[in-house]
Amino acid sequence: MFGIAEARSGPDGRVANGVAAVVLAAVLIGTLYVGREVFVPIALAILLSFVLAPLVRVLERWRIPRPVSVIGVVLLAFASIFVVGGMIAAQVAQLAGDLPRYELTMREKIKSLRGAAATSGTLERAADVLQDLGKELDRRRDVIPRGPIQIPAPGQEAKPIPVEVRQPPLSALENIAALIAPLLHPLTTTGLVAIFVVFILLQREDLRNRLIKLAGSHDLQKTTAALDDAARRLSRLFLTQLALNSAFGLVIGTGLWLIGVPSAALWGILAAILRFVPYIGAAISAVFPVALAAAVDPGWTMLLWTAALFLVVEPIVGHVIEPMLYGHNTGLSPVAVVLSATFWTSLWGPIGLVLATPLTLCLVVLGRHVERLQFLDVMFGDRPALSPPEIFYQRMLAGDPAEALDKAEEFLKERALSTYYDDVALKGLKLAAADVARGSLDAAGTEKIKAFAKELVDDLDDQDDSTEPSTTTRDAEAAAAVEAVEEERPDLPVLKKEELAPEWQADKPVLCIAGRGPLDEAAGAMLAQLLEKHGIGARIEGTKALSMSNVVPTDGVAMVCLSYLDTTSPAHMRHMMRRARRKWPDARILLGYWLAEGDAASLAATLKPDAVALTLRDAVKSCLAAAQAQDATARAEQERLSVVAVSAA
Repeated sequence: MFGIAEARSGPDGRVANGVAAVVLAAVLIGTLYVGREVFVPIALAILLSFVLAPLVRVLERWRIPRPVSVIGVVLLAFASIFVVGGMIAAQVAQLAGDLPRYELTMREKIKSLRGAAATSGTLERAADVLQDLGKELDRRRDVIPRGPIQIPAPGQEAKPIPVEVRQPPLSALENIAALIAPLLHPLTTTGLVAIFVVFILLQREDLRNRLIKLAGSHDLQKTTAALDDAARRLSRLFLTQLALNSAFGLVIGTGLWLIGVPSAALWGILAAILRFVPYIGAAISAVFPVALAAAVDPGWTMLLWTAALFLVVEPIVGHVIEPMLYGHNTGLSPVAVVLSATFWTSLWGPIGLVLATPLTLCLVVLGRHVERLQFLDVMFGDRPALSPPEIFYQRMLAGDPAEALDKAEEFLKERALSTYYDDVALKGLKLAAADVARGSLDAAGTEKIKAFAKELVDDLDDQDDSTEPSTTTRDAEAAAAVEAVEEERPDLPVLKKEELAPEWQADKPVLCIAGRGPLDEAAGAMLAQLLEKHGIGARIEGTKALSMSNVVPTDGVAMVCLSYLDTTSPAHMRHMMRRARRKWPDARILLGYWLAEGDAASLAATLKPDAVALTLRDAVKSCLAAAQAQDATARAEQERLSVVAVSAA
């Protein structure tokens, strides 16, 4: 029995789960395709409810009952939709009636293009050949006889008699049915959308609770708050997009009316709708008015003005106004936008193309707040799939410190070097230490990571450990978060030699020693570099420096920093501290067990070092406090407070 359970939870079980996931995905996609007549109204209703929910909440705050608020807002919204639909129908009918007038202008334009083309002779010959072939295909094989039917003479082949089938005229009822039939589907869809919107707005809290239950979250308070926040953000985003795209359509329509393009209102509405399609929507909306401008104007002025209108307005809206309103992007990766547009268009046609980005954005927001749907955020979100420490470790494993350096330089545009080492590099090295403890990373791989990490440290030697005002944050919210973090961790001072205590004025008063292995040595190299940047000389040695048979200079050492990424062996740490005290009896001992969790206080109380640090920044702060010229009593008290602070943490 246990063997069967292990087999099911092993590779075979993973394969079975993968097959089940593929089958489930295929069933879902098939259901979406077959049931598109139902799912399209539901999707439209969900998106429309995000837009209308803020208006309903405003009316509820005015003490208007929810049913009245919902019905009033929905009626207003659909009245606006019908008004816009009526305008589109009227503009299309007018344009259809005016198109024959533009045929002569288009013919003249084509002739002028032929005359201007360098290869006009070739084009004309090709056009003549195609025209002759078309005439040959369309040529009638016989002529409909006029008058009485001619009986063929004996020996003469009889020609077939052409027969023309005529439909009887439609009755009045059939004419009405033919008129109503094209309107049934849009009206049915609109009615379903209206019904769904009303019920979603009336029961939004109940639907939210059911979604939480389906998600299976164990933290109801946190999940409820997250989903409420996500709903507010989506409502604000969709309202902003609707207002911005409507303004875009208004500017385009007004500009086309001033230029003189016919049916300017139609093209403005079309531009507002198609702009919901990312990347290509505005370009598609420009094709029709540009072509119409070429057909209307005998010259080229109207066409050039129309093209210039789109080329000016779209970049201003897309690259200036949009980032000011809701950041540089919507939270979707560019690949996700293209894939979602392809997927939803193949399922639901043109309406899927318009709904692709909003629907995918809803899925990404759910993935960020619901644990079971987190894969959606990983697949389609714009946030990196790997965290910065994971990227650091992965690049070290791949032997590519260049990309890690690029990420570090991007990080250092907004944060201090010590912050990067603590928040990214040390955490990456901790991931490596965990793999070493599991046995999945051998000695050769550990040495390679150490070498690449030290190479990265050398490449960052020209960076200062200070925070400068950020000019590259993506939005005001991110900039405020960075500023708040850096206010909690102000810049550390850079000491001059005359500010140091006498025993700290040697060339290398700090000796950083790796506690157990190469990864500890890499962390020690980061600490040594930070100390150098703050005016204290430091050098790094491997674990063998504490061996009694290894000759290491003991003069001029004021502080010995033991670097540990793995704190699972207090006995080893105690043994190394004793060796350090015997070898450098006059030096202080700083024990750095980086990013330790849980056992930090007990280790500090048991080992009793002179100072304790959980981060490189804390270690630098302790060294700076001990190195500054002051009386021995003050230094001892400061070191005691350092140990007490770590114990309390």
